[in-house]
Amino acid sequence: MTITITAFERSPDGGKGLARDTRVRWALEEAGLPYEVRLVSFTGMKEPAHLAVHPFGQIPTYEEGDLALFETGAIVFHIAERHPALLPTEPDARARAITWMFAALSSVEPPVLDLQTAKFAEGDKSWAQERMPLVFDRIRARLSQLADRLGDAEWLDGKFSAGDLLMVSVLLRLRMSGILDEFPTLAAYVARGEARPAYQRAFAAQLAVNAPATS
Repeated sequence: MTITITAFERSPDGGKGLARDTRVRWALEEAGLPYEVRLVSFTGMKEPAHLAVHPFGQIPTYEEGDLALFETGAIVFHIAERHPALLPTEPDARARAITWMFAALSSVEPPVLDLQTAKFAEGDKSWAQERMPLVFDRIRARLSQLADRLGDAEWLDGKFSAGDLLMVSVLLRLRMSGILDEFPTLAAYVARGEARPAYQRAFAAQLAVNAPATS
């Protein structure tokens, strides 16, 4: 059965790999699974056909036969469950990899997203500048804990897993802020993720959608 995912018709990041469909593309590339992409406009995301798959009107979604999924973490987990390239077969290692998936989305990503909210959604508020140092402090505290745990290891728990895929994807959102450069081990960790051929293919596919048309 053909796998079809949805992505922005025109991504807000201009194809820099920050839109969440890149995470799903990456997982599919690591697993060696072919897939098709249905591009959705911002208007289309709020229409009944898309809301029937994603009740919150976002991307990405995942459809395979009668199965329709939403939420990036759930989609990546579904892909990873069936492919040892993303989840180890040994039970304890598998459980630890799943733990890191949850950690990326539940412990690390919330303060990272808070920075985006503070800059873009609340930047014009009178109290925005006063709040910003607190936002940066929360991010630095979490990154310090993560850097301590990673240490000199290549990946979070032995071999690369879906936990690393999601963690690298989350950390990539910090590149423009400069905070990631304060933690060299994490910056190197992200670079290793970006260097993986599967990531390169996923990034190129997402960038191609957003490349300006040429005459």
